Amino acid sequence: MNRAIRNVSVFVFVLIAILLVNLTWIQGFQTDTYAHNSRNARQYFETKSVPRGQITAGGQILAQSTPDEDGYYQRAYPTAPAAYGSVIGYLSDRYGAAGIEQSQNSILDGTDDSLLPSQVWDTLTGKEKRGANVELTLNPTVQQTAYDQLSNAGYSGSVVALRPSTGEILGMASTPSYDPEAVSSSDSEAADATFEALQSDENAPLLNRSTQQTQPPGSTFKLITTATALADGDNADTMVTGAPQITLPDGTTTLENYGGSSCGADQVTLRTAFEKSCNTAFVDLSQRHGTDAFKDTAKAFGIDEENTFGHVGLPVQDSTVGEIPDASALAQSAIGQRDVALTPLQNAVIAATIANGGKRMEPHLVKEVTGADLKPLETTKPKEVNQAIDGEIASQLTDLMKDAETYAGGTMGLASKTGTAEHGEDSRNSNPHAWYVAFAPEGDVAVAVLVENGGDRGQAATGGAVAGPIGRAVIQAALQEAQ
Repeated sequence: MNRAIRNVSVFVFVLIAILLVNLTWIQGFQTDTYAHNSRNARQYFETKSVPRGQITAGGQILAQSTPDEDGYYQRAYPTAPAAYGSVIGYLSDRYGAAGIEQSQNSILDGTDDSLLPSQVWDTLTGKEKRGANVELTLNPTVQQTAYDQLSNAGYSGSVVALRPSTGEILGMASTPSYDPEAVSSSDSEAADATFEALQSDENAPLLNRSTQQTQPPGSTFKLITTATALADGDNADTMVTGAPQITLPDGTTTLENYGGSSCGADQVTLRTAFEKSCNTAFVDLSQRHGTDAFKDTAKAFGIDEENTFGHVGLPVQDSTVGEIPDASALAQSAIGQRDVALTPLQNAVIAATIANGGKRMEPHLVKEVTGADLKPLETTKPKEVNQAIDGEIASQLTDLMKDAETYAGGTMGLASKTGTAEHGEDSRNSNPHAWYVAFAPEGDVAVAVLVENGGDRGQAATGGAVAGPIGRAVIQAALQEAQ
């Protein structure tokens, strides 16, 4: 054998060895990863011969399976599909799954290990194999109100409503949205056209803005800065600067109040500064109490905490305060700018935790799993994550938020904080994101509202003017449902 043939033989042998090792790795160690990938459509096609469980909320069927003329089960979304689309997602044998359809797939198709006893019993008794049902915590009236408030105004944004005492998610709306049934259609050409249009849409209707995207929270993050100060001994009467602008510790950067206005005097109380949301006052507070205390408070609320939302029932983007390398960075972070980025779900958790006396509850979407006979198989129980802040601090924050709501023109006795967040490379000239977080002190509901890019107000948008009315309408709907 000459040298050239020997080299080629060795090369071919090495390639075969690499191929065998790769196949062994995939088949032996990566099978589960690939088999349960949300874009692996085969797993969903194979289950079309079995009736998939329903997804319900408040007695309404949001997703169900119906047999076609060939005996295969097709997914249908009979109730307000656009209002629920971002949460329940879709099921397609071409595009895989998303939302609850994806996260609860093994429950819905009956293959989850927790369902083995009931499946064995059904087999022994001769019953048809079926998936289990998933009941969500969503309240239909709250959900529809949240969606309508955003959609009717043509806004791109999100609303999240929580029950502070339990962590139940009462509403989770995202706009623009989509109709899951159009993606799941058995008409392959129509489904292809719909999915491609949704994917290429610059407004990203497939994105659940409540959980899958973070944005700068603006002044709503002053709740964290204030909680830090109160925990360190300050109170509503603590004096802070009321100057219209302040020079940051780097000696060159200046930061001003909204519109360059004064907070009323050279020195004002924390109550006045919170009520008027004076940026300079919160820069002052941040420098007094330092980075470590600020970050510790944020983490107690779940920000920069590992696996904060592992049991929500949907994938959730991590919220963060970002890097804070120096005192000037801390000053900017203290007013919810620089690298601070939250999901609306996280901001709702902050409000709900304050409403619940400082106790942070684990938010969840899945209320109960039931069998084909609708008998409960598993019920989600409320879980306290931690005591994020002392009850007395939560009470002080509530009083400050009630004053802020009154100052903003609210008449429902709510506790709130608004935010107007600059963003983008040219942040000064951007259309700001409008935020509103609030809760009903005499009720059991908290909300976070985000309207992206100023809604219909452009650069003139503020959280109070754009997001506030939406939040109040959603809280009102939840309170009426609770009566």
